[in-house]
Amino acid sequence: MSELVSLRRDGNVGVVTVDNPPVNAISNAVRIGIIARLAEAKADSGIAAVVLACAGRTFMAGADITEFGKFKSPGTSDVIAAVETLGKPTVAALHGTPLGGGLEIALGCHFRVAAPGTRAGQPEIKLGTIPGAGGTQRLPRLVGLEKALAMILTGEPISAQDALATGLVDEIAEGDVTAAAIAFARKVVAEQRPLVLARDRDEKLANVDRAKFDELAAGYVKRGKGLLAPMAAVEMLRNALDLPIEDALRREWDVFLELTASEQAKSQRHIFFAEREAAKIAGLPADTKPREIRRAAIIGAGTMGGGIAMCFANVGIPVTVVETSPDALARGLDTIAKNYKSTAARGGLKPEEAERRTGLIKGATDMAAVADADIVIEAVFEKMDVKQQVFAALDKHAKPDAVLASNTSYLDVNEIARATARPKSVVGMHFFSPANLMRALEVVRGDATDPGVLATAVAIGRKIGKAPAVVGVCHGFVGNRIQRLRTVEAERVLIEGALPHEVDAAMTEFGFPMGPLAAGDLAGLDISWSMRKAQGLRAEIADALCERGRYGQKTGKGFYRYEKGSRAPIPDPEVEQLIVATSARLGVTRRPIDRKEIVERLLFPVINEGARVLEEGIAARPGDIDVIWVFGYAFPPWRGGIMHWADTLGLAYVRDRLVEFAARTGDERHKPAPLLAKLAAEGKGFAT
Repeated sequence: MSELVSLRRDGNVGVVTVDNPPVNAISNAVRIGIIARLAEAKADSGIAAVVLACAGRTFMAGADITEFGKFKSPGTSDVIAAVETLGKPTVAALHGTPLGGGLEIALGCHFRVAAPGTRAGQPEIKLGTIPGAGGTQRLPRLVGLEKALAMILTGEPISAQDALATGLVDEIAEGDVTAAAIAFARKVVAEQRPLVLARDRDEKLANVDRAKFDELAAGYVKRGKGLLAPMAAVEMLRNALDLPIEDALRREWDVFLELTASEQAKSQRHIFFAEREAAKIAGLPADTKPREIRRAAIIGAGTMGGGIAMCFANVGIPVTVVETSPDALARGLDTIAKNYKSTAARGGLKPEEAERRTGLIKGATDMAAVADADIVIEAVFEKMDVKQQVFAALDKHAKPDAVLASNTSYLDVNEIARATARPKSVVGMHFFSPANLMRALEVVRGDATDPGVLATAVAIGRKIGKAPAVVGVCHGFVGNRIQRLRTVEAERVLIEGALPHEVDAAMTEFGFPMGPLAAGDLAGLDISWSMRKAQGLRAEIADALCERGRYGQKTGKGFYRYEKGSRAPIPDPEVEQLIVATSARLGVTRRPIDRKEIVERLLFPVINEGARVLEEGIAARPGDIDVIWVFGYAFPPWRGGIMHWADTLGLAYVRDRLVEFAARTGDERHKPAPLLAKLAAEGKGFAT
């Protein structure tokens, strides 16, 4: 008998249990085991019905992702065929996160019973592919085409309550879900219920509003611009209407294999694994354990502070937000409440949940209010003296074992730590704006940071839904240090001949949701201007715009102009004249610059700086840089991150282009970094 899958009798019900920790991944051995145990149950005349259950914290949470591209028989579809041809009622006992292939196996059962906290979904779209074992055909037959479209195209799971309301599950368990599924199976046998498989239920497909479906599908495809999987998923769902199910299932499998082997899927799998690896901290003592965080405090109620507070409230952790004045505090708390209400109005949260989260955030104007916080995160103005004053004050009020974190995006965490008598408690936690939405989190390890403090920062980052990566101390850390190179190059290509809308068009065509110049307008050009002035730096175009009061969307003018009440960027002749005049003043003869060159000019120097960051040990792995850029700067995940993308191009090509750029610009930063040059000469990539 397989060690991973067992069969036991509970009266006239056979219970097939998968036990493959930690998430009961559907490995080849698990598939073989399920099929074997089902065959035993089929042959046992004393078994009238079968419950398919899982030990541990979850029902099967999907395929074993390490087997992607290395499929062995039997496949998940073979498991489902064994379930569907069993000839006896089958009930799936769902708990935890039945995802992907796990949910598809459950869809092959006659019935499904779920524990109250179950979250079920088809997340394959996030890995650049589609469900491959009947998910696009069985799911819409249970929940309807529109609900299936939303589940498959977003990849987001639904709650047990939602699953019950839509027909995905037949009952929500009270108490132990396996016991409830056994009782449900006995009831099915006693009542001699008709055994109708999901594949045979066509009633929810009978009166589909095709026009509405096409409209909804078009929205998902548009949001997934450049992605293959969304278009394929829509096609498969249409097949549920237009093809016999056997033909549709064969087509689904073929497309699944094509997509899984695609560069997009490989890149998205790279990010999946890179995010896991980024959370692993090198060099920690084996006995290091993160501290429990029961309460948090945030210093500063501005945009960043409010967003960070929401991150904690979202996972049920009470937060105290501290501001210097009642007015500033009231504005900050009001913004938080409005954000939650807006999310509820869009259907993203139930009104009572929005109210509950809002209630977890309290305000104070006295630093003493941080006294009971397990972690205190400073989110004040980006000036060293201001931050040092905060950390000096925390010595008086924070409890001795509290983690003291700075949200600084540039400044020296070691210098901040020296302002307190407990530098071992200090760590950087650089959230990206808006903090309640962006998943990137740079956890900055200072020279004195205690291992337990570092582990706690990473653990709480994961708990609040972030993708943390540990980085070292330097100006701008990893993200902003290398991102600055893109900003410099954007200015250069403008002066050499490109216009703002051409630069942004090249980058959005590449896969960014927004071009860097439009993004600058959104963030506010005056913020970067202030930082440059503090460092004695200048950006000829951006600074000239700020000197004219063009700060971006907030003033209605920046690199673009904006109509009142609109965020749509409109090219502005005044900006074009400024750029052309700047080129002439600097003695530059303007020339046409194609989109390919714009992309390479803006991103190859970033790759080069990433190589330097790796050489210096500021980042531990190239994948850490990828995680920061995908989740912090919206680098297209289907390209795998900035360093992974470089590997797909070939580092020799990147090196040669950088040599050309260096000759043209005279900028030493374009000279290939030693690590990049070495790997290119050896025919290797950053990941090899």
